[in-house]
Amino acid sequence: MAPKILGLHHVTATVTDAQADLDFYTRVLGMRLVKKTVNFDNHHVYHFYYGNTRGEPGTIMTTFPYGTMGVRTGRHGAGQITATSFTVPAEALPFWHDRLEDRSVRAEHEPGAFGAEALRFGDPSGLVLRLVAAPSDRRAPWIGAGVDTQHAVTGVHGVTLTVRDPKRTAALLTGLLGFTVADETADTTRLAVGREAPGHLVELVRAAETTPEAVNGLGTVHHVAFAIGTSEEQLAIREELIGHGYQVTEVRDRQYFKSIYFREPNGVLFEVATIPPGFTVDEAVPALGEGLKLPPWEEPNREDIEAHLPEIRR
Repeated sequence: MAPKILGLHHVTATVTDAQADLDFYTRVLGMRLVKKTVNFDNHHVYHFYYGNTRGEPGTIMTTFPYGTMGVRTGRHGAGQITATSFTVPAEALPFWHDRLEDRSVRAEHEPGAFGAEALRFGDPSGLVLRLVAAPSDRRAPWIGAGVDTQHAVTGVHGVTLTVRDPKRTAALLTGLLGFTVADETADTTRLAVGREAPGHLVELVRAAETTPEAVNGLGTVHHVAFAIGTSEEQLAIREELIGHGYQVTEVRDRQYFKSIYFREPNGVLFEVATIPPGFTVDEAVPALGEGLKLPPWEEPNREDIEAHLPEIRR
């Protein structure tokens, strides 16, 4: 039996402009910039991490601003994470509707497939986002940008995958990754891991026949990461996946966690990321997100990296 996945770790998207992205997630949604670093696979591109005060797993949205690098615009479709949902307090949706509209972000009320009300809107790059009213979320939010505790985003609620064959993805999630089916409708299956709560949820939507195939690029989610407790457990789950025929990367050191990657049966990229060492490995909690942090192997390239990154203001 493979080690248990504990919940979601983070969601990562490819976005356009670094400043617009930073402004939206910190000044509109009021999330904390937990870490400002670079894409370890292309160090001339920022990697922003947004989350709660300490950047706890399950609260994190991360972005690669590739708008100046010649990357094509993506297309939402089958074989992709098509919506990322965040949790807000149960009575906060009217506040968020007004706040988003005041900032020229069109927000639409969306009855939840499983009872919870939500707002649906887009970010500056075209990502589909949702704010879900969830009274049961006990995660402590970051308080900033004029958003108080009664309204603040507490973390990632879950992700929505649009796929041709939900049963194949569900079999992986409920088998090797330890999810359980929490609820179902005619077209959507909700799965939970660890417990049925925000930060632990994946929804599978059956793609309509008219849904195009997804194209990765600007304005699309790159992958979802699931949290695992230790490096030893990560190696064990890697061996389990390989034993079942999945093509899994070697362990990659991401400075704040270690990662492995593989594609699920419908083509969506999954990551399994360790919880340690966390974001305080190179910055104290009060200073998180303030400096450009590089892993030790990139420090010799700092001058070149800083010269090629666009200037941003906090």
